[in-house]
Amino acid sequence: MDNPESSENTKLEPTSDFVKKIIFLVLALFCLTPFVSPPIALLLGLVIALFVGHPYQKNNNRATQLLLKISVVGLGFGMNVHSALKAGKEGILFTIVSIIGTLVFGYFLGRILKTEKKTSYLISTGTAICGGSAIAAISPVIKAEEKQISIALGAVFILNSIALITFPFIGHQLQLTQGQFGLWCAIAIHDTSSVVGAASKYGTQALEIATTIKLARALWIIPVAFLSTFLFKNRNTKIKIPYFIGFFIIAMIINSYIPFVQQYGHYIVSIAKAGLTLTLFLIGAGLSKKVLQSVGAMPLLQAFILWIVISVSALWAVVLWVV
Repeated sequence: MDNPESSENTKLEPTSDFVKKIIFLVLALFCLTPFVSPPIALLLGLVIALFVGHPYQKNNNRATQLLLKISVVGLGFGMNVHSALKAGKEGILFTIVSIIGTLVFGYFLGRILKTEKKTSYLISTGTAICGGSAIAAISPVIKAEEKQISIALGAVFILNSIALITFPFIGHQLQLTQGQFGLWCAIAIHDTSSVVGAASKYGTQALEIATTIKLARALWIIPVAFLSTFLFKNRNTKIKIPYFIGFFIIAMIINSYIPFVQQYGHYIVSIAKAGLTLTLFLIGAGLSKKVLQSVGAMPLLQAFILWIVISVSALWAVVLWVV
């Protein structure tokens, strides 16, 4: 004879999953409207992660990465190649100094705090280059374990969330120019999605400068990955190259020289910005309680100190040298 309680639970379980999916999809669609800013989208994602539960957790990372790449390429249709080259030239020295400085400081800081070696290295590369993308690219090269990757991603994404909300406010308080803020964002915020989210709130010129310099930084994944194979003696590992940056450059060239595209490019840019807002929602939704709890005090402290040092030093540099 069937247990009535067991039968009732069986009926309730699908309903619970259905409700989660409805809430998730409604909030995701809401993030595509003009009423939701990037920081709000991230917070809505965190609400899903912490209080509702992500109904599509297994597919979240793949969807986030794909949507981020497509959206970044879409932003290229709103940029001029000559302005981008100028921004790239201005930011190249800052990029080189900040990446090398962050990696070296992160190494010694990890030793002082006694952070596990591979976790420390992933946090340092994520802070130096482009957050989760760098961690995802470097982790197979150094043969990092799932827990080490989760800790590094959790620490970086927590600080990303703070930067996305606080940076525009600080920029306005200090009366930074569009150029200064765009450069500061590209250097001091880990993830491309958060860089674009913060810069888009500040202004069009800030967005163009921040996106160009951040994607130039992302190319440093390649030499750092090669260096990692020697440091961790894993020379047979295949290195992932961020090919979508090439499509971003093609989009910029097309927009710069084809009048028809220039006429309608702003529609593509609007769609791309909505896509990036949705990306931040998915990033927030992907921060499960398990990931947040796995971070631990020392890795989070290392990530926080690294972030503060690079943020303050980059801010000082752009205020001093960039008009």
